[in-house]
Amino acid sequence: MKPVKVGLLGLGTVGTGVVRIVEGHQEDLSSQVGSPIIIEKVAVKNLEKARSIEIEQSKLTEDPWEVIRDPEIDVIVEVMGGVEAAKEYILEALDRGKHIVTANKDLMALYGSEIMAKALEKQCDVFYEASVAGGIPIIRTLIEGFSSDRIVKIMGIVNGTTNYILSKMSQEDASYEDVLKEAQELGYAEADPTSDVEGLDAARKMVILGTLGFRTNVELSDVDVRGISSVSKEDIAYAKKLGYEMKLLGIADRQDDEFSVSVQPTMVKKSHPIAAVNGVFNAVYVHGEAVGETMFYGAGAGEMPTATSVVADLVAVVKNLKLGVNGLKAMVPYKTKKLKSDEQIAYKNFLLLEVDDKAGVLAQITQVFGEYDVSLESVVQSPNEHTPDAEIIIVTHHASKANMEKVLKHFETLKVIRRVKSVYRVEG
Repeated sequence: MKPVKVGLLGLGTVGTGVVRIVEGHQEDLSSQVGSPIIIEKVAVKNLEKARSIEIEQSKLTEDPWEVIRDPEIDVIVEVMGGVEAAKEYILEALDRGKHIVTANKDLMALYGSEIMAKALEKQCDVFYEASVAGGIPIIRTLIEGFSSDRIVKIMGIVNGTTNYILSKMSQEDASYEDVLKEAQELGYAEADPTSDVEGLDAARKMVILGTLGFRTNVELSDVDVRGISSVSKEDIAYAKKLGYEMKLLGIADRQDDEFSVSVQPTMVKKSHPIAAVNGVFNAVYVHGEAVGETMFYGAGAGEMPTATSVVADLVAVVKNLKLGVNGLKAMVPYKTKKLKSDEQIAYKNFLLLEVDDKAGVLAQITQVFGEYDVSLESVVQSPNEHTPDAEIIIVTHHASKANMEKVLKHFETLKVIRRVKSVYRVEG
């Protein structure tokens, strides 16, 4: 049995996990694919670095091109991160007829269509299960499990850092700043947390999920993105009072062939299963026309969960290699992209208003909603113990994004409204 030889680009957290699984599960992997899988060569940044696994020094190189240009290597596993260099290495590897497994969400969000087109041309596999939601097999599920269905909605907690922060704020009545600092100390958040807390990481993952779910070319510029840095203790307290949990959700909605994709802090009804997903865990809810509601839950990051997805892709490549069917499953978007207009995007909204505490205020506010055809589900008015003003909490019925923007614009001219403190989407 001729072994399948693998070149690894990167030996950080995930790369280390890949080596552990491939070397530790050799008997199981061989029995599945019919031959040994060998890590032949590994590109690293620093040959001298101390590592948590033993690996032959002769297999290590600081030159990624040495891995890519090795004629003995059948599959390149890219877990080095970054975008431009990784793209260059992968396109070159495809030109040389090598199959690709990558965990690189940034790369696939920005250049996925170009890479998949090259893979189709060269009849090579490109698999990227680990790029979204770590150990949850959501990409394979969207491609294969939903192949006979039409997906109408994908809604996901796809960033563990923000979910940890919002969960802690909810459970401990803590401020955003305090929990962020704690998350950084624990290693859940980067020293520069911008990509996570401003929703950019989740947006890239939703590009991938939207492209696969809707079979069209979703781009990063198509995603309406808002992060969690403005979420306050007060917002979360009001959410809980009304029976909601605050989550940073990626939401991709489709109606007929028109779709919208967004990432935003969202109040989720406690009865919805996604509201119970806490800590660094991820969950992806998928609604198909035929199957109805489904949800996938698990570890969204970490060495072994992510490495498990990488090695599962590696096994799929090797199985295809044995059958001679590599490159035949490339999911290249084939539907024309049609984005929903703001008039077509509709959802419930939560608003927290600080207003003058006097008679007639509520009537003026509800009149504005009526003017723009926004109906109200609930209205609660209470005095604010810290100021002479009152607070009004409003939850709307489904209203178009365009009409809600008109309402908020009109509120800027309404003297009885001191300020609009918060506006959030409501789900469930």
